[in-house]
Amino acid sequence: MIISNFKNLLKNISYPNQNQRNKELWDIKGILHNQAFKFDLRPLKNNAKGGSFKTKADKIVYDINNQYIIVDVEELHNYLKENSLKVVKIEDLLSKLEWNIILPK
Repeated sequence: MIISNFKNLLKNISYPNQNQRNKELWDIKGILHNQAFKFDLRPLKNNAKGGSFKTKADKIVYDINNQYIIVDVEELHNYLKENSLKVVKIEDLLSKLEWNIILPK
């Protein structure tokens, strides 16, 4: 469901083939704010979102309440490594990371 709604915010949309989806871990590619990105749109499960350092996604999208919270994958991975973290709260990401965007649905 997140793909069908989030894609309305993008231009020039493309989707990964099954191999890319499984190995590169991204769900949709498109232009947001005049720049092309690959987005990880996997939903939250039990208020948590899994991830992988192997992802080729540029951005991770969190679908929370009436907004999309988008964070930069490279910055997130650096934050996790530098602070030896495996679990973070979305509030911490918003306050600790420089690159994030909050878009209303």
